Amino acid sequence: MTPRYLINFDLSSLERKYSDFLVVGSGIAGLYTSLKLLDKGIVTILTKNKLKESSTEYAQGGIAVALGNEDSPRLHMEDTLKAGANFCDRQAVEVLATEGPGCVEELIELGTKFDKIEGKYKTTLEAAHQRPRILHAQGDATGAEIERALSEKVIKENKIQIKENIFVIDILTKDNFCYGVMVWDNNDQKIKAYLAKATIFASGGAGQLYSNTTNPEVATGDGIAAAFRGGAKVTDLEFIQFHPTALFYPGSPKFLISEAVRGEGAILKDIKGEPFMAFYHPDKELAPRDIVARAIFLQMKKNKTNYVYLDATQIKQKFSKRFPNIYKKCLSLGINPEKDYIPVAPASHYTMGGIKTDLWGKTNLFNLYACGECTSTGVHGANRLASNSLLEGLVFGKRIAQIIATESKLLNSIKLEDLKLSAHLSRKKDKIYNPLKLRKELQNLMWNRVGIIRQANDLKEAKNKIKEWQSVVFSAELTTPLEFELANLLGLAELVTNSALLREESRGAHYRLDFPQKDDQHWKKHIIY
Repeated sequence: MTPRYLINFDLSSLERKYSDFLVVGSGIAGLYTSLKLLDKGIVTILTKNKLKESSTEYAQGGIAVALGNEDSPRLHMEDTLKAGANFCDRQAVEVLATEGPGCVEELIELGTKFDKIEGKYKTTLEAAHQRPRILHAQGDATGAEIERALSEKVIKENKIQIKENIFVIDILTKDNFCYGVMVWDNNDQKIKAYLAKATIFASGGAGQLYSNTTNPEVATGDGIAAAFRGGAKVTDLEFIQFHPTALFYPGSPKFLISEAVRGEGAILKDIKGEPFMAFYHPDKELAPRDIVARAIFLQMKKNKTNYVYLDATQIKQKFSKRFPNIYKKCLSLGINPEKDYIPVAPASHYTMGGIKTDLWGKTNLFNLYACGECTSTGVHGANRLASNSLLEGLVFGKRIAQIIATESKLLNSIKLEDLKLSAHLSRKKDKIYNPLKLRKELQNLMWNRVGIIRQANDLKEAKNKIKEWQSVVFSAELTTPLEFELANLLGLAELVTNSALLREESRGAHYRLDFPQKDDQHWKKHIIY
């Protein structure tokens, strides 16, 4: 049902832009990779909005890394494997845990200012970690601080071209080679081609598949969808992480209440003010995210409410000092976390699956690489360990730069000027749907039928509805970023739903009511498209 290209085009008639390296995305993975490629050629960064608008900007809790004498990469690796529900790639986790400290030290050298106490970096504890190993900045603004440091460095570099408001429509491929991307340039309202010897996707996740999400508006999975249409393998898309605690306030967008709040001692309570996590797991509030999210979901169902409470009134540190941004947000809604319970509910948060890569960020398409949330490196397994996402973007971004250095001879032999490509599709000019309305309907369908708890009947209903919508959208001429995003979301919704229907077991973030047990005998394997 999903077409190879979203629009008709002839490359020979498009304006072309050339560079050595094309990086799609401006979060931690994209910015850090760009800086690591500097000494190898001209880098162009494409971002669909402003440079700083990415999931990194909104990351609160911090970055997990084994620093100091009381921790070790081995312990970090153990925690990651355990949280991943016996589904992580062990080699990938070892790479993450052992190379992570060096990358974080580089991040500090690049100007990132993590919080300190008496000259030493302050670390905090989060769910499923044996040690307090989470570095944070300005209390709960870690992502924003990392984004600030990296973007400032990138802006100063003459060899990095920053192109904002550029929507990547499709990757350009021929004979299993990726030559770059076709884009909608929102600045001058034109279709263009950006061609490069190597293309790196760092385009983020797909949290906007769901009506309740902590992700920014830009997180529509465009990179994953475009790579898949171009022939790149994608895997593990049934594993969507739902964060247990997003601020619940009618009429207000979902706002993340960091895992670190529970790490500091906050307690989950039901609508009557009674703690309930002890009934679900011995680690209570510090159980893995999938368990806490399901516990809250079931508790809400039991009490027929849309939220539970997070009681942070007795945490070890003054809330306004430790979590200034969360405090400010809550206060703006009339909630004082130092005195009041915070109403929370689960929301989609992280895409564990994505573009399949090896340990060096290479995909099955030559000179297409990927890193960050848009990938499936095997690091997160079926359930991402808290605060491992920022670290993954660093480690595998650096590895991409390293492997590109060894392949420079091959890359330099690519003749971009001679490339000829076109697509001619039969499309109707008249649209019989409203893209915004259909997007909301899709998000509600995914939340209600392919959400925290799944079962066959719901998944089949979702599958049929998605196919029905695809037949409408993909038969029409697509002309705007809003329509391109909808096409990407529909393509990903189909893959997520099909994968969830195929996996007849419960593992990590994927929970089937009709198959509630983990089944290593039959299902310790990956679903790859």
